[in-house]
Amino acid sequence: MLKVLLASRNAGKLREFAALLPDVTLVPWPSEAPELPETGAFFQDNALQKAEGAAAWWREHGTEAIDGVLADDSGLCVDALWGGPGVLSARFAPDLPTYRDRNRRLLDMLPEGADRTARFVCVLACAPSTGPAFTVGASVEGRLALEPRGEGGFGYDPIFIPEGSDLTFGELPADAKHTLSHRARACAALREKLAILS
Repeated sequence: MLKVLLASRNAGKLREFAALLPDVTLVPWPSEAPELPETGAFFQDNALQKAEGAAAWWREHGTEAIDGVLADDSGLCVDALWGGPGVLSARFAPDLPTYRDRNRRLLDMLPEGADRTARFVCVLACAPSTGPAFTVGASVEGRLALEPRGEGGFGYDPIFIPEGSDLTFGELPADAKHTLSHRARACAALREKLAILS
């Protein structure tokens, strides 16, 4: 079984990756480790920054052998907001303490009668312990709900309705979300890439 360092402290992502990659042992990013950079203009840039930065730190300070590092950069891209918040999704409305508040602010930013189409994007960067880093990505189309609905998932899940559903990611059971989500699709692409490389 592969042992991979997950370059994130996001508890929601850790839960999802554990469910989506059951054949991988995930090592959480340690509390004493530094914050990882996210200064890129694109999801791919940020994912690679985090994976390569985490790999470099682990080589100096890691406490166990790993097969590689996995990093994720993902976000919500809203057409009526010119693709925002996009790569800034995790840093949107930093003055607000909770995603519940941020979701409401984002919905309030939509002009009346605006197109509500949106997509979730996920790019995974993998830095194997041997070989160059690579990325895989995926997205899921959908639309924004009129108000937050559901307590499941995390982040923007309560306001995003995936294409073909009437329920938000916050309302869908986890196993249903894991067949539809951007992260599930990116993990499927990652497994295919790792199978080719092995």
